Amino acid sequence: MPKMTSPTPVPDPRQSACPACGGAWKRLYQKNGCEVSRCTVCGLGRAEPGQFDPASYYTEDYFNGSHSDGYSDYAASEQVLRHEFSRVADVLRRYCKPGARLLEIGCAYGFFLKEARSTFEVQGIEIAEEAVQACHRAGLHQVRQGSADEATLRRIGEVDAIVMLDVVEHLVDPFSTLETCSRQLTPGGALLITTGDFNAWVARLAGRRWRLMTPPQHLWYFTPESLRRIASRLGLEVVACTHPSKIVPLSLIFFQVGRMLGLKGRAPGAGMSKVGVPVNLFDAMRVVLRKPQAAAQPA
Repeated sequence: MPKMTSPTPVPDPRQSACPACGGAWKRLYQKNGCEVSRCTVCGLGRAEPGQFDPASYYTEDYFNGSHSDGYSDYAASEQVLRHEFSRVADVLRRYCKPGARLLEIGCAYGFFLKEARSTFEVQGIEIAEEAVQACHRAGLHQVRQGSADEATLRRIGEVDAIVMLDVVEHLVDPFSTLETCSRQLTPGGALLITTGDFNAWVARLAGRRWRLMTPPQHLWYFTPESLRRIASRLGLEVVACTHPSKIVPLSLIFFQVGRMLGLKGRAPGAGMSKVGVPVNLFDAMRVVLRKPQAAAQPA
């Protein structure tokens, strides 16, 4: 079991340029004691929580409704989540051949990996110890506990596909992670990301009440333009950027609405976790980035 790291100081974004485009920051508001700012050029958003320790935040409580954020009952939602993840796996199959080496960062209980392993050679990284144990019990022994730092990704080696499903917004330094991911991708490899769209009309209208404005759980708030600029700096090509519908457990909908209304109480029952509801507020993106093929060597 990896050692838990000490809390990571998160730099104040207003004291430095936007990491996506170099633009200046503008303070928007405060949420959960965190200052939220937006880049005036590409629209990237940033929450400044001060000292933050992901290892102590993303524990079993994050998945079972004990946190004010997170999931109401992730394990009980397996059937619904796997239905949604099967659609994501189908998208990835358009860009990667059968047998491709696939790495999921932030794989939780391994539900996406279960859907993908019929086609791909899968492995995963997850910070939460209980979630990793659940993966191992399900036969996903290629899931390791820890963070997607450079040393870990180098030990894993090159892969043909990397998947980050609603993960990149949680990372203290997603830009270093994305840079390392781009190096670990084979030529022609794909990086699939899902995350919120901070430029969506729902996000702009709701402001601090936006359903995805949940610092310190979410630290970064991306836009299509900010991801395009990040991809360009990393030498990656944006091959798809869509706002698809998502099949969401009914329990999670009730859980999130209750949080937004400031209601506190018991998490919804497990029965609601087995009911999936198609939802699309057009405030969540699915982005596919591709690493260019290696140039052909002259004969």
